[in-house]
Amino acid sequence: MTERTSDQASEIENVQKLTDELESTLGSTASATKDAQDKVYELEAMVKAKQQRHALALQNLRLSHERQNQQLEESNQQYERQLGTIDHDINSTRLQTTQLLQEWDTKSRALVDLQTTLKELMAQRADKIKKMTATTKKLEETNATLADRQSKLEALTKSIESNRKRRFDIDSQLLDGEKVRRKMHNTWQELKGNIRVFCRMRPTIPSEQQRDGAVQAHFHGEYQDRMDLTEQVVTSNLTGKRSTKVHQFHFDRAFGPSASQEECFEEISQLVQSALDGYHVCIFAYGQTGSGKTYTMQGPSQPRQQWGMIPRAVHQIYDVTTQLADRGWHYTMHGQFLEIYNETIHDLLGNAADYGKIKHDIRHEKNGNTIVTDLTSVHLDSPTKVKMMLHKASQNRATGATLLNERSSRSHSVFILRLTGHNPKTNERTSGVLNLIDLAGSERLALSGSTGDRLTETKAINKSLSCLGDVIHALANNKEGTYIPYRNSKLTYLLQNSLGGNSKTLMFVNISPLTDHIGETLCSLRFASKVNTVRLGHKG
Repeated sequence: MTERTSDQASEIENVQKLTDELESTLGSTASATKDAQDKVYELEAMVKAKQQRHALALQNLRLSHERQNQQLEESNQQYERQLGTIDHDINSTRLQTTQLLQEWDTKSRALVDLQTTLKELMAQRADKIKKMTATTKKLEETNATLADRQSKLEALTKSIESNRKRRFDIDSQLLDGEKVRRKMHNTWQELKGNIRVFCRMRPTIPSEQQRDGAVQAHFHGEYQDRMDLTEQVVTSNLTGKRSTKVHQFHFDRAFGPSASQEECFEEISQLVQSALDGYHVCIFAYGQTGSGKTYTMQGPSQPRQQWGMIPRAVHQIYDVTTQLADRGWHYTMHGQFLEIYNETIHDLLGNAADYGKIKHDIRHEKNGNTIVTDLTSVHLDSPTKVKMMLHKASQNRATGATLLNERSSRSHSVFILRLTGHNPKTNERTSGVLNLIDLAGSERLALSGSTGDRLTETKAINKSLSCLGDVIHALANNKEGTYIPYRNSKLTYLLQNSLGGNSKTLMFVNISPLTDHIGETLCSLRFASKVNTVRLGHKG
């Protein structure tokens, strides 16, 4: 290519020389000049064509050179990639070799351990074979023992069958004994008296410490059934002279301020049993406002040691019915709770908004049952239901404030527990009723400070309690054909079957320990003494 370029340059130089010669001879002739010019034009065209071919050839050479360079670079990059792959493969091979060496070392050590373990297992196997031989010998001896015991078991089976027959005979005797127990229990209760009176004096509370103090009361007697109450009486208004007067009372039981709820309930638990045996039982608390009636009958929900007579009676019934179930007895219990407020009956388990809108009537059936119409009845199948029922009744019960007690109960509350028992083995049935009554407080109008609605309440309460006294007085006369004024109040009419006949009645007369209340206390004690003279059964 260089030679061709040199030739072209030489030709161009020759052409230039010719051009110079022609120009020198230009003036010779016009024709020669024209020929020369034509020759120049022709030569210039040839030069221009050769220059174009030269430029094109040069461009082609450059493109070819660039393609060769690109191919060389691509080849170089490919070689570099191959070299990287080879380096990576070499590193991977080295790593795998290292791992294989480590695994070989680990497995070599494990092989040594396995060989050691194998030796130990072989030794253990030999020991176990030795023990199995001894066990096989013992098993043979045990089989011989089992055969001997099998014969003894057959003898015991015959003995058990004999005992079952004997147990059946004993169960029959127990059923007969249960009949005798119920009869003797009722006879014993009648001997103690179908109407009994307990007296209970509450302790003083801190808010009463600033008053004149507690009365002097002495509880004594062989059966803790007597109480002496000492009173300071003014014998002369002029001189202010005082004399000591002792009031003596005799009840079935007298509890001092230190007596616990458990002690009080222990004395009445036998009456709860009478209700299970199918009798009508009535236990009520009587006394002035604030003397501890509600505490005695209901008590607080916690602690359990302070439970009143109602929750304790229900729990005793659950315990006894569970025991009697072993003798074939099945019991169902239904509870009702009502109050008598201003001579109107209210359902304490119903809606308080319905007070006065639903009329509840008292009806005495020929079989001796007392029914209150449209009264809510709750099936008591667990102690929890009893607790819920008592809580609802406590919320609904009408309470009001008087000067004697800032949370005085202003109504009579009556908890009615109906107990129905059935023994399929003997086909016996029992139907008893337990009435637990918290009477409203008895208070004199002048002392209570009642006005307005509270005055009306107090009058209604005292009227019903007075009617109760009239009924007790009529029963005390015990003359055939004597009219008993049960219908004079809702309270006495409701208690008609619990105060007469074969019913069992217990009255708790609750009294205050304060000298300020000694007048009310004496009124309550005298009323209780009158009740204590009633003889529906025999008192020992």
